[in-house]
Amino acid sequence: MSYEVLLFLHVIGATVLLGTGAGIAFFMVVSNHSKDPRLIAHVAGIVVLADTLFTATAAVFQPVTGYFLAKDAGWPLSEGWVALSLALYVIVGAFWLPVVWIQIKLRSLATTARDTGQKLPPAYHRLYRIWFACGFPAFAAVLTIVWLMLTKPTF
Repeated sequence: MSYEVLLFLHVIGATVLLGTGAGIAFFMVVSNHSKDPRLIAHVAGIVVLADTLFTATAAVFQPVTGYFLAKDAGWPLSEGWVALSLALYVIVGAFWLPVVWIQIKLRSLATTARDTGQKLPPAYHRLYRIWFACGFPAFAAVLTIVWLMLTKPTF
């Protein structure tokens, strides 16, 4: 596969990760603000589906295309900006994996509240705060990775 095709796929993957992450966060925050279990259950269901279809797929292909790009360009994985990007990618994953589980749990708690005509339970609000807090370091790490890919600074 040519360098240009790999680069295109890598940029598309980064765009999907960044865009899907931002979109998911926006819709979860807005639906949560409503405090309506029906809306939250619906949106959380879509969020879990989007994370499965788009984010997970891009997350798997990013390191693959990145490895082949580095290999084709002659950059060792120990190159400063490449190594930092990889470390940040691991950090993103460390925040994203629990977030996926939390989103599934939030969907389940909202669905139960909707189906029983109850308010959202305290467990929902506690998990939502954790979900919200995990987004900041993960999003900052993704933005930093994009910056590193674009600027390729020397360390």
